[in-house]
Parts: sequence; C-alpha cells; structure tokens
Amino acid sequence: MKIIALVDGSLYAHSVCELAGWAGARLGAGVEALHVLGRREGGAQDLSGAIRLGARTALLEELADLDAQRAKLVMHRGRAILEDAKAVLTEAGAVATTRLRHGDLLEEMGTDFDLIVVGKRGEAADFAKGHLGSNLERIVRAAKTPVLVAARAFVPVKRVLVAYDGGPSAIRALDHIAHSPLYQGLAITVVSVGDGPAIAAGLAQAQARLRAAGLAADIRHVAGQPETALGKLVEAEGFQMLVMGAYGHSRIRSLIIGSTTTEMVRSCKVPVMLVR
Repeated sequence: MKIIALVDGSLYAHSVCELAGWAGARLGAGVEALHVLGRREGGAQDLSGAIRLGARTALLEELADLDAQRAKLVMHRGRAILEDAKAVLTEAGAVATTRLRHGDLLEEMGTDFDLIVVGKRGEAADFAKGHLGSNLERIVRAAKTPVLVAARAFVPVKRVLVAYDGGPSAIRALDHIAHSPLYQGLAITVVSVGDGPAIAAGLAQAQARLRAAGLAADIRHVAGQPETALGKLVEAEGFQMLVMGAYGHSRIRSLIIGSTTTEMVRSCKVPVMLVR
C-alpha cells in the first residue's frame, strides 16, 4: 500500500504529515510527501515586454538574474518543505519518501496510491477561515481513492464518527471502513440525521455490516441539519475523525444548492475521511 501526503508551506503541513504517518503505521504503508510548484513559481518570466523603448540592456540582464535567483529560491524552499515533511513522517513511524514536481497538482500526483492526505487549506487560504483550499474539491472529485483531510492540529484517533444517509457514497464509505485495517481496534459510531423507520432500518444494516467485519460499531440518530448537527456532535463528544461519503451531486448542482461535503469539511475541527 502507498499513501501520498500533499504538503506545502501552510499551517496544515505539519498536521498532514502527522496524520499520514499515523495512517501509514496502521496500514503498514509507505508514505510519499509530494510538493508541487505551480507553473508560475519555478519557471522563468519574460519581463522584457514591461520595459519601454530605450531601456538599458543591463536592466534586462539584471531582471533576468533576479528571476533566476527567485526560481532557485523557490526550488530550495520546496526541498526544505519536503525535508521537514520527511522528518515528521519518520518520527511518526512511517517509511517516508519525497517528490518535488513543477506543474499542475492533479497531473503530477499520478494514480499510484491508496490514500491521499491533504490539508483543509493551502498557503493562500491559511487565514481565510470561511474558505477551503482551492485544490481540495478538485482532488476529491478526481480521486479514485479515499481522501483524508487534515485539520489544523493532529490528535491520535481512537473514536470515529461515520455520517450515514443510505446513499451510494455512504455505502461505499461503510465498505471502505469494513475492508481497511485503518479502523481495526477503533470505536466507531454510525450516525444518521433524522428519525423514522427507514433511518432506523438503515442504521441497523450499517451496524450489522461493520460488526460482521469485526468492528465495534454503535448507532444513533440526531435531529437537525447535517452541516451543523454532525459538527456539534463531533465537538461535544470528542470524536477524533469523521468518515463520510463525498460529493453525491455534480459541481454545478452543488453551486446551486450548496454541498454538505464542503460544509462538513469547513466546520469540523477533526480530520475528515471522504469516500466518493
């Protein structure tokens, strides 16, 4: 098995590495820390068009030298980020490797991995608490494997809350839990928002599915809207991870009616495992 941890210079990078190291130790998987430089970060820029006629050649040469120095600094910074990431992963007990790439994140990630670990926000959104990182939804929608979204701080996971609505992605999330060694020995609670015979029957089936896989699973239901009720439950009862199906609707429909997935990731202060 292989885990890929997406790291940058954000406040979430350390937590991403701790979380990936925890997962790697439980799964017996190697962890690759990947840092991708944007297309504009590491490449040279042609600034000659900004120079008016009559500018000295020396000025153009100086701008070219500055641009080359900037590109070198960006590369050095990227390597430093990966060195720090490897140190954190190694301390967490993971077998760690690193990779520095230049280009589009989704293109450079590849597909040779079983789990993606990423921060809730990147460098550009570190202080924009109402917004998620610009790449997060792109990654989740494109990924064919689960995506584990790190919170600001990492706490070893002992109790897991599973959001269950009976939909296809929620059923896939249950299958993921049942088949993954990541959840062995953890206390699992499956929760649905709402009440009634259909919800009770669905929860009973979910509990039976997990118990058949040898997992200790409890069930419960809560009232309210999922975006707020589940977040309150996580915080009030000290769950350290939320597992849920991800993006059951298209991006266009989510823009119109909103996305429960996005709201849950935004509001929860613990890691969220997303399964499409």
